[in-house]
Amino acid sequence: MENTKNIARELIEMARHDLEVREALLKEGKLSPGYNPDMERVHKKNAQRLEEIIDSIGYPTKSSVGEEASQAAWLIVQHAISLPLFMKRCYALISEAANEVSPQNFAYLHDRICYFEGRPQKFGTQFDARGMYPVEDKAEMIRLRRELQLAPHDEESIAEFMASVHKMNLHPHDQEFNRWRKQVGWI
Repeated sequence: MENTKNIARELIEMARHDLEVREALLKEGKLSPGYNPDMERVHKKNAQRLEEIIDSIGYPTKSSVGEEASQAAWLIVQHAISLPLFMKRCYALISEAANEVSPQNFAYLHDRICYFEGRPQKFGTQFDARGMYPVEDKAEMIRLRRELQLAPHDEESIAEFMASVHKMNLHPHDQEFNRWRKQVGWI
């Protein structure tokens, strides 16, 4: 079994590198549209290493690697958008870990998976070009956000997305995005 202190340092460094690459691409105007190939390479490399870590020590929880490294692991999972099976595996592991992983991280990952699958989210954490991505139930979202100590949303942003919540295809006009989702296995 690997040394958890070394793993913690490695996870923190991987997350730091991810954010540095993201910031550099953002400054260069290369982060969007689409999924920048340099960013995707970082995400895939980090996810591959995190998967090895999970196979060795289990999901990196607060008690196994510390708060900062557990947060770093979540960031790596959250950014592994071209690896749906990996994200779903980690979602299940985070769900099982309960109090050993931030409940806010669980909420963000749940909603992120919903977003890429084209289903309404539950916690109101995901946004796209139209604004807040649709939620299953407005009252439940407000209650859950309060329970998880997530900042409340203003009523205007809630009203905007509620109008589109019942659409069957929540990504109807973005053909390139839908092709990518199909290619990597989200749909």
